[in-house]
Amino acid sequence: MNIKTAFDRLLAWREKYIKENHFILILSFIIGILTAFAAILLKTAIHYIQHILTGNSDVTNANWLYLVYPIIGIFLAGLFVKYIVKDDIGHGVTKILYAISQRKSRIKPHNTWTSLVASSITIGFGGSVGAEAPIVLTGSAIGSNLGRLFKMEQKTLMLLVGCGAAGAIAGIFKAPIAGLLFTIEVLMLDLTTASVLPLLITSVTAACVSYIFTGTEAMFKFRQTEIFAMERIPFVLILGVACGLIALYFTRSMIWIESIFRKLKSFWKKFLFGSAILSILIFLLPPLYGEGYDTIGDLINKQYDQLLDGSFFYEFKDSFWGMIIFLLLIIFLKVFASSATNGGGGCGGIFAPSLYLGCITGFVFSHISNYISVITDSTSFLPEENFALMGMAGMMAAVMHSPLTAVFLIAELTGGFDLFLPLMIVAISAYFTIKLFEKHSIYSIRLAQKGELLTHHKDKAVLTLLNLESVIENDFKVVYPGMSLGDMVKIIAQSRRNVFAVTDEDGVLRGIVLLDNIRNIMFRPELYNRFKVKKFMISPPAKINICSPMEKIMQIFDDTKAWNLPVIDGDGKYMGFVSKSKIFNAYREVLLENFSDEG
Repeated sequence: MNIKTAFDRLLAWREKYIKENHFILILSFIIGILTAFAAILLKTAIHYIQHILTGNSDVTNANWLYLVYPIIGIFLAGLFVKYIVKDDIGHGVTKILYAISQRKSRIKPHNTWTSLVASSITIGFGGSVGAEAPIVLTGSAIGSNLGRLFKMEQKTLMLLVGCGAAGAIAGIFKAPIAGLLFTIEVLMLDLTTASVLPLLITSVTAACVSYIFTGTEAMFKFRQTEIFAMERIPFVLILGVACGLIALYFTRSMIWIESIFRKLKSFWKKFLFGSAILSILIFLLPPLYGEGYDTIGDLINKQYDQLLDGSFFYEFKDSFWGMIIFLLLIIFLKVFASSATNGGGGCGGIFAPSLYLGCITGFVFSHISNYISVITDSTSFLPEENFALMGMAGMMAAVMHSPLTAVFLIAELTGGFDLFLPLMIVAISAYFTIKLFEKHSIYSIRLAQKGELLTHHKDKAVLTLLNLESVIENDFKVVYPGMSLGDMVKIIAQSRRNVFAVTDEDGVLRGIVLLDNIRNIMFRPELYNRFKVKKFMISPPAKINICSPMEKIMQIFDDTKAWNLPVIDGDGKYMGFVSKSKIFNAYREVLLENFSDEG
């Protein structure tokens, strides 16, 4: 008996003895274990590489190897992706959102391991990005492919993708609540009675496995030394606004820089451009090396004098304004380092950069405020480590449009649960600040521009899942401008439709003929040779481009009041008709298949 036969028997046994909803819980438990091990493996690989490369660096002099390490990392990761993976594995969270909305939650099998390899090389050698997006893509790929292995339906597959993402966040941060909320806020999966339990099981399982193998301590060692005072709320609100504005700068700058890299078609041009920017920035500002979690640890533990080690700014480590200028340069240039890492061929996400920027923003804000208080003899004092944590929550809430995830993640990462109130205030103020200028998060903005984003708005979500090509009807007869009325009548006799496409010899749509418009002449044989199609054809109320998102198509139907509209490709060639009734039928089918709570 071969493996395939044995597995088929296993599937038959499972379907006979294990209920579907019970089996989903079993799969969610397995996904939790697998994603946790993937997260541990990734973090271990990154730290091992970084320790080998930077463990013996001289803190008093510029480390010239910082010019070399990032170039090697991007080069190795780029070659791995180009010649071994042969697929784009960047923008991990965006890939998941695309898979949910456009690929029926199917993620390619290689994504279960390729992001681990590429990101560990990229970040280990100094790439200024985070490991979280790659591990989230890995976790979601594990969930998707495990579900496909056991022949799960599309709605269940979507849930298992969410479980993989939740397990990845819970495993890498030891933060089960944040893992659950990340899936709801960022991946925009609806929380229902059928989905909450699998997501919780995966998150808790992944966190427990991480606790077992990496210890129960929070990721960042932090001790609350001062209770939050209510009179500091205005400062917290201002910090939130500052985080929102910096997040807006970060988001739009990254999109702009990515567009520059897309214009460079050659792999080698991208590599040379990206690696040059990254290596120079890391050489000048060493804290840009890697994820930046060491910098976060230094700031929340009042060891910020170490930040200038190994840089040209070392001699200014005891200068207040020298430190502030150094950190402001990092805030301004971090987006260039992160974009150059990914654009040059590396692999990583912006999860860690958002935490990193937020921490520095909160510290700089409170550090300057305290300096002003000293020189003005004011009694107001802001605990800098607390405001560094608040900055992390504010920046993440703004960049990712996920205030709940930000609040709970920072609390779980640091054990700073006593700061819940200020964390919520800064997250909400940052979130609303960026929402005034940017409707979508950095993860979803690319898909939203193409109309491929699945959202919590059920009508929009269903329309996003619909595929225009699946509702195009091709049984409409085609006529030509030079065709006579007599020939037109013969075609009408063979058709069950009351509208006809008019195309030229190249298939380009020139107009349509409505049966109602020629009913008064079609029964007069004496006119059959007198009238040509070009005389009574008319322009359609609108033309639907094959690339148009379904939401826009429905808007066109509402604006024109039409029931049938022609579909054309990018060159204007006729492809068929789409009808409002056909879309409505497909809408109902998708709604029942993906959003019904039954079962």
